[in-house]
Amino acid sequence: MMKCPRCVQRIHRAAESCPQCGFSLADADQRFGAEDVRLRCLTDAAGILRRGERERVEAAMARIARRFPQVFVAVYTGALGEVANIRQFGFWLLNRAAFEDLPPDKPNEGGVLLTIDPESKAAGIVFGYLLDPFLDERDTFECLTRAHAYWLEQRYADGVTRALLHLETLLCRRSRQAGRDPEHFRNKVTPPAMGDAMRRIRAGHRAPSATPHKREVGK
Repeated sequence: MMKCPRCVQRIHRAAESCPQCGFSLADADQRFGAEDVRLRCLTDAAGILRRGERERVEAAMARIARRFPQVFVAVYTGALGEVANIRQFGFWLLNRAAFEDLPPDKPNEGGVLLTIDPESKAAGIVFGYLLDPFLDERDTFECLTRAHAYWLEQRYADGVTRALLHLETLLCRRSRQAGRDPEHFRNKVTPPAMGDAMRRIRAGHRAPSATPHKREVGK
């Protein structure tokens, strides 16, 4: 199950569109663009991280990737302006992103994307369907809660690293639980739909992006 990025009603990932409001990836493409977006896992388009802070955030991201090789974390910061529905944007970006600093055989379905819009003071987390057995909306809310006080003080790097530390703790906990009851977790994997990144990825290879966006992401 997931929440619709537009109406926030709970829907099954296998649905082609939200049965409540009709939202689908095509709607997000119409709003944000239908082509793949080339970017790095840490993309600070808003310029809110200094060099030393970027290194701290990247270290927290890398630690999760080392402990869980099938998972990766991406962080995007940017001013989304009038299109600032951060839930829809995050859903779209995780689908359309072609991460330049990831191996080509690591699909977006195993990604966790943290998006921060410092102008609207909004943040959100979305994740690919392969993480459905291990994470849910309550977990991502907890991660954001850990960061909230730091972001209010514009200590963005501190907030991100706190959120990622809690994410790592959650993944460790669920990994231990899966070791004790692997069948339960295996049965919770939901086939992709609603525009999940599997539509762009076949046989473990990322789809080429010959014509990346010319505009800034989110503008």
